[in-house]
Amino acid sequence: MALYYTAAPERGRIWKSMIADALPDLEVRLAPEIGDTADIRFLAAWTLPPGLIETLPNLEILFSLGAGVDQLDLSQVPEHVTIVRLIEPNLADGMAEYVAMMVLALHRDLYAYADRQAERLWQPLPQMPARDRRVGVAGLGEMGRAALAALKPFGFPLSGWSRSPRDLPGVTCFHGPDELRDFAAQTDILVNLLPLTPETRGILGAELFGRMPQGAAIVCAGRGGHLDAPALIAALDSRQLSRAILDVTPVEPLPTDNPLWTHPRIVVTPHVAAATDIDGSGKAVIANLRRHLAGEPMVGIVERDRGY
Repeated sequence: MALYYTAAPERGRIWKSMIADALPDLEVRLAPEIGDTADIRFLAAWTLPPGLIETLPNLEILFSLGAGVDQLDLSQVPEHVTIVRLIEPNLADGMAEYVAMMVLALHRDLYAYADRQAERLWQPLPQMPARDRRVGVAGLGEMGRAALAALKPFGFPLSGWSRSPRDLPGVTCFHGPDELRDFAAQTDILVNLLPLTPETRGILGAELFGRMPQGAAIVCAGRGGHLDAPALIAALDSRQLSRAILDVTPVEPLPTDNPLWTHPRIVVTPHVAAATDIDGSGKAVIANLRRHLAGEPMVGIVERDRGY
């Protein structure tokens, strides 16, 4: 019985030691040393090398090494193989910190004051109380809920949107395509933490921006595929949107000549909102392996028809 690991070598070496201590009967093989493929019941991967899964006749579980699975070509994965995404507490904590930081920076006009500093302009702006700034989070999974919990103490009116109905204390919840417009219309700062699916690709586009209150802002920390970059630039240039924080972009790394770098009302961070902790992620995978071997349900099983 073996687990085959195909991603970052440093993490692989640490995981191999961790799994050896926790599950001594499970052999961990690090790519490219695959050995007898018939032994491999578990695969841990960020992306799938073409043709790899076809060589693994006894594969039971594919562990995604990310919080999502949109980087994986799921069409390569046979129906009998369970796909599990990574649910690791440090990811949610890091995302909550990032979202709180950026929402507060937008709310208190930090970037507008940075612009004034560059001009040596001492000019206070009107200060809006948090109770009058409506913050909406698109995507109410683990990270979305963590972000909302981090924002709650500041007193913002909070709302959320998801594909299916949710009920969160202190949060006005919207769901489904029909309620997306209503969600956007009452959101002054929109935080995108959606999974990337065919339905959500390009969701941050002209139609959504046009539904938001004039002067609204966005924080994009989901996936770069959610963003229609030309539509964002047009919305900023027309002043429909006031500012955008982008931790993810349609192409990563963002090419040096891309206009997102230089737009005066866009702030770019290099996909750093939530970093996977090697130790924490290893423990999360070990916990799921133990559940599976004990015949118990795992955490983070992906619903293929939804892509997450």
